[in-house]
Amino acid sequence: MTNHTPIGPVMLDVEGLTLAPHEQEKINHPNTGAVILFSRNYQNPQQVTELINSIRAARKGDILIAVDQEGGRVQRFQTGFTRLPPAAYYAEAPELAESAGWLMAAELLAVGVDFSFAPVLDIDCGISQIIGNRSFSTDPTLATQLASLFRKGMNTAGMAATGKHFPGHGAVALDSHLALPTDDRDLDSIRAKDFLPFKHLINEGLEGIMPAHVVYPNIDPNPAGFSAFWIQQILRQELNFNGTVFSDDLSMAGAASVGDFSERARQAQRAGCDMLLVCNNPLAAEQVLEALPITQDPLREQRLKRMQGKPEQSKGFINSEKWQQTSHLINQLIQKHA
Repeated sequence: MTNHTPIGPVMLDVEGLTLAPHEQEKINHPNTGAVILFSRNYQNPQQVTELINSIRAARKGDILIAVDQEGGRVQRFQTGFTRLPPAAYYAEAPELAESAGWLMAAELLAVGVDFSFAPVLDIDCGISQIIGNRSFSTDPTLATQLASLFRKGMNTAGMAATGKHFPGHGAVALDSHLALPTDDRDLDSIRAKDFLPFKHLINEGLEGIMPAHVVYPNIDPNPAGFSAFWIQQILRQELNFNGTVFSDDLSMAGAASVGDFSERARQAQRAGCDMLLVCNNPLAAEQVLEALPITQDPLREQRLKRMQGKPEQSKGFINSEKWQQTSHLINQLIQKHA
């Protein structure tokens, strides 16, 4: 019987390949709801399965396990996993986008991960190096089509998808990990182009969205992840999004303008984020866990439950014919660019 401690609103990380005793306490805090894993937490499939099992055991209730496994430059688990291409490569092999989404999700579900923060829905405008080939295309229609197929594959395997970075990170040069980028376009320009993949996937039932740590000063003074205008007015009301809103990492430089960590967490929550990410800063994570009131929120709980993985949907897939064939085609696509 599972103990139904609700999934809390904070996503944090752990330091190493195994769980340290002081981390068990943090994981069991009522405000904890998820753990995100990085390359430093990964050695091989068996080790990461054991780490995930120990995280789940430390939580007296449900907890979500996430990772960034888009492919290309952003793939945290590599050895023992299929090496995935950058999203931009699927434009040459559109028929592969869905199978690749399925394969990525099935491999992660097999080791106990609930979801990967994918797909990237940003449109590449040839400006942002941090996005670049992480975007499916410079063409909004093609990007939408490929992202939709990729998500469909993830869903078939049993994984919920998270579109990022709303309303679009592709038109700014600065990297929001290191600075706070500003995008001077007006709302109509963003609506006409960057909204397309978000709108389409929301209509298809997209489960999660991550807003960008980008300021659109001609539209709203706050970075999108701290803006009630972007999250409540545009995302919830105009686009009818009813899934989970994940803040981007509150430790990123793009979030620093908002205040200290407790203030960032409170403002992101007030703006409408369901789950707040605090990574690579254990002290900041503790501050946020303590600063946020412990609240029951049935709607948030319902949204977060939709992010739970369904590994039974793709059980026993490794070495199956579909897996071997997809893996082979993905390798061929990568080799073409080598």
